[in-house]
Amino acid sequence: MVQLKKEFCDNSVIIENKPVRLFNPTPTALPMAKATKKNYKGNIVIVDDNPNNLRLLASLLNKSGYKVRPVSTGKLALSTTKLNPPDLILLDINMPEMDGYEVCQALKNDVLTSDIPVIFISALNESFSRIKGFEVGGVDYITKPFEFQEVLVRVSTHIQLYQFQRKLQEVNSLQSQELIEKNQQLQEKNYELENLNQILNTKIAELQHAQLQLVQAEKMSVLGQLVAGIAHEINNPLGFLQGNLEHGQEYLNSLKEHFSLYKNELKNPSSEISAHAEDIEIDYLLEDFPKLFKSLNRGVDRLQQISESLRIFSRKDSTAKIPFDIHQGINSTLIILKHRLKDRGDSPEIQVIQEYGNIPEVKCFPGQLNQVFMNILANAIDALEETESQEQKQIAIATEIVENLEMEAEKAVQIRIRDNGAGIPDDIQKSVFEFLFTTKEVGKGTGLGLALSKQIIEEKHGGKISFRSEIGEGTEFIISLPLTVEERELQPQTENRSIS
Repeated sequence: MVQLKKEFCDNSVIIENKPVRLFNPTPTALPMAKATKKNYKGNIVIVDDNPNNLRLLASLLNKSGYKVRPVSTGKLALSTTKLNPPDLILLDINMPEMDGYEVCQALKNDVLTSDIPVIFISALNESFSRIKGFEVGGVDYITKPFEFQEVLVRVSTHIQLYQFQRKLQEVNSLQSQELIEKNQQLQEKNYELENLNQILNTKIAELQHAQLQLVQAEKMSVLGQLVAGIAHEINNPLGFLQGNLEHGQEYLNSLKEHFSLYKNELKNPSSEISAHAEDIEIDYLLEDFPKLFKSLNRGVDRLQQISESLRIFSRKDSTAKIPFDIHQGINSTLIILKHRLKDRGDSPEIQVIQEYGNIPEVKCFPGQLNQVFMNILANAIDALEETESQEQKQIAIATEIVENLEMEAEKAVQIRIRDNGAGIPDDIQKSVFEFLFTTKEVGKGTGLGLALSKQIIEEKHGGKISFRSEIGEGTEFIISLPLTVEERELQPQTENRSIS
């Protein structure tokens, strides 16, 4: 091994037992040693307060392909490494103002210089704590006098490790950046997929909604045609019965008058006539026959009401709204449902209280509104049939004009339909108007009635439908239909009555 021994008296070193003079003992400056670009191996800062050591190491390392910056104080070392961080620092231990330990500690405390490897320099006869050197952040040490090959090996090893570490950090940084970008792209894709999934779910819900509407519309159309056909077919025999009853009443009156004349003229009828009159109870027949005609007339009137109600309920809507008597629509629905209001043995009668206000005709789609009344009233009857209360079961229907606070029109017709049933539990109230939601058994409910009612009132008529319910007290549905200025001009009379 080539051994260098420093002679402090003549500023020379011993190379292979031959003295070599290296520099002027009184230099005016410490120029930076330059390595050629061809064999450049790294950037080194040498910190030593001894100019001789600086020049010796700088000369030898420069010849080996390193760019060297000699620095004589610790403070200067800190500033120059911050401005241009090197690949390695050779740091002398014993220096004035700041010793090597303090300089190394400061370097390690600075983010810009904390990763730079530090090799301590110490003479064999100097007090040097290797443990303390490693504790403050040093990676190695070399001793004076310098062994050239050892210096080169240690310097080369740590520079290569540092450069490899930097490259590894760069690769990791690039990979981290790429990973961040990939994650960001993945998040964007996930966001797009979520949006697409939401749009798809919305479209599916709209499609299901449309399908249900079509099915319900088709059902109502078929039902309307059937009901209209029945009403039409009933009207023909009704007209026949009504016309013949009128004639029959006239014939009966004529026969009674003629019989009265016979009775007045024939004071002493034969025994056979008297016996026959007694057998047929002629006096009872003459008294009861008019009552029979009255009963037949009431039946015909009832059939006419049913026929008219069927016609009103099943009326086909046009593309434009038309004026409609709300009370007429409610009454026609009640007549159709009257068989469910009567006492049927297992279900007591249900009393219907109608408190109609002075409301005008409303421009609407009558067939659709009748469907809403049917849905709400049928649900009220279902609720009352399931109630085990001993109180009189009632459905109260009220109409009035109210100030409109939620719609564009200033005033609205409000229809309130209330039952005194069991009420709707709190946990399902939010789902009442949802499509396909029902609490009824399979075959008894489709979950479409109230959902379609909400759509008819709010989307088709620009109104509002809501409800309030309390367990044990019952449920009240509130329908509000906006009124125009023209509609408010006509004010029908109040009609309060009860139907059982």
